[in-house]
Amino acid sequence: MIDPRVTKLAELICSHSTELNAKDSVLIHNFDTSEEVVAEFVKVAQSKGAQVLVRSESNLVRAQLMRGMSEANAATIASAEKYEMELVTAYISIRGSNNYAELSDLSGEVQNMWQRVYSTPVVFETRIPKTKWVALRWPNPAMAQQANTSTQAFEDFYFEVCTVDYPKMQKACEPLQELMNRTDHVRILGPGTSLEFSIKGIGAVSCFGQRNIPDGECFSCPVRDSVNGAVQYNTVSLYQGTEFSDIRLECKNGKIVEATAGSNTKKLNEILDTDEGGRYFGEWSLGFNPNVLHPMKDTLFDEKIAGSFHLTPGNAYPPPGGNGNKSAIHWDIVCIQRPEYGGGEIYFDGKLIRKDGLFVVPELEGLNPGQLK
Repeated sequence: MIDPRVTKLAELICSHSTELNAKDSVLIHNFDTSEEVVAEFVKVAQSKGAQVLVRSESNLVRAQLMRGMSEANAATIASAEKYEMELVTAYISIRGSNNYAELSDLSGEVQNMWQRVYSTPVVFETRIPKTKWVALRWPNPAMAQQANTSTQAFEDFYFEVCTVDYPKMQKACEPLQELMNRTDHVRILGPGTSLEFSIKGIGAVSCFGQRNIPDGECFSCPVRDSVNGAVQYNTVSLYQGTEFSDIRLECKNGKIVEATAGSNTKKLNEILDTDEGGRYFGEWSLGFNPNVLHPMKDTLFDEKIAGSFHLTPGNAYPPPGGNGNKSAIHWDIVCIQRPEYGGGEIYFDGKLIRKDGLFVVPELEGLNPGQLK
């Protein structure tokens, strides 16, 4: 018998996130997720009247494909999946993973080629701008181990985090979105961080369960050439199957001019050199999901951590919230500013907005964990 929490989450995805109806066709794309879970999502999507397509894949098989991947092969896959993506109006990604490092032994050249030849046309140019899309992970023992908790405890955490009161979050975020829309100059201070940039005219987007699950952020983007100073991230970031820690980026006139990450400094710079846009930023966002407090090396969770921000090298989303930067990469790297992680301050046009992870402006206090719980 299916866990009723699965049905509740499927209903949230199909009703709130993608708003499926009889005019929609939806692709349910899953990696390493049980047939029972996929079938339940299909059932709920069908109950909304939508046509349903399903593609089931394996990370193990994908890794082998990638090990022997040529650019011509990548282009063939991209052509097929871009065509499929153009047929649908909605996309639901359900991603399990039995080994988060499955792709770690692939060369940087192959991974960068895949990002350029596959991800750019299929994801950045088709799925993101042209479908109602939502992405979520799926809990399993490997993910629980990654989060350093038991399987049962992680499942309870997962469903609690993913099904927060998103309408309440949406209402609480409206003042922040409006303030970011009016803001020009942003300054961020913290251990190893002294950074400033402009978000004037970029616009802001509040996120409350319509694209990522779990959710809880409000994003904008630096004006492309406005970023100056240094940012020191304090979470481990998993990207292209490799763990990066102690990432530090120094910036001048928008461009990342120096990047270090301890023993993975060389690989970090190889990723940033994927293309010209890889050394410019495509997103800046404040996280505030009240149930996500500590990093677990999973971007969909870590970027929503209460009291965090992420500043993203690479591709920008379409406006509002985007600056036009184009790249085959989009790397959300997270810094937590709560006291136990070293604290920090964020200023908008010279006014203190958030200190040590808590909003200090009265109209924004509804986004603090004690208010959103």
